[in-house]
Amino acid sequence: MKYLKAQDVLPAELIKELQKYASGNIIYIPKPKDSHLKWGELTGSKEYTKKRNSHVKEKHASGYDIETLAQEFCLSTDSIKKIIYA
Repeated sequence: MKYLKAQDVLPAELIKELQKYASGNIIYIPKPKDSHLKWGELTGSKEYTKKRNSHVKEKHASGYDIETLAQEFCLSTDSIKKIIYA
């Protein structure tokens, strides 16, 4: 989160109105609900994880054991189990 000076982004009339309610305080203005992104949508992490998990399941189905998959994907055996059995 980045702090902005009110005078740099808001009209003077709005600043005067806000000063009636919260003069000298910091106000957090949330984004509109419809502009929120879900986890990993901005960075591509969600897509990467989805592809990785699919690859883990394919390899397990073709005979790779959990220990080998854990080492190959640098995950714990418990994480591999969660992926496989999900």
